[in-house]
Amino acid sequence: MRAARALLGLDQRSLAAACGLSLPTIQRMESSGGVVRGNVDSLTKLIEALERAGIELIGEGAASAGGGRGVRMKRVAAVPGG
Repeated sequence: MRAARALLGLDQRSLAAACGLSLPTIQRMESSGGVVRGNVDSLTKLIEALERAGIELIGEGAASAGGGRGVRMKRVAAVPGG
């Protein structure tokens, strides 16, 4: 989460507002260590907000130069005629 926030230039309060969660919820999620913990609804809101903002979540075993999980900015597809 911290890496995604850093890529987007967001603080915890801004991320909370973007995904409709409370600041304490974001703080708890970030303090949970390597695996973000939260209820399914909160995790879904968080993931959807990050994806809308252009973050691509990289799962364990997914194609990644480093081989582990992480985050990166999504590649924007070329717009035909643009």
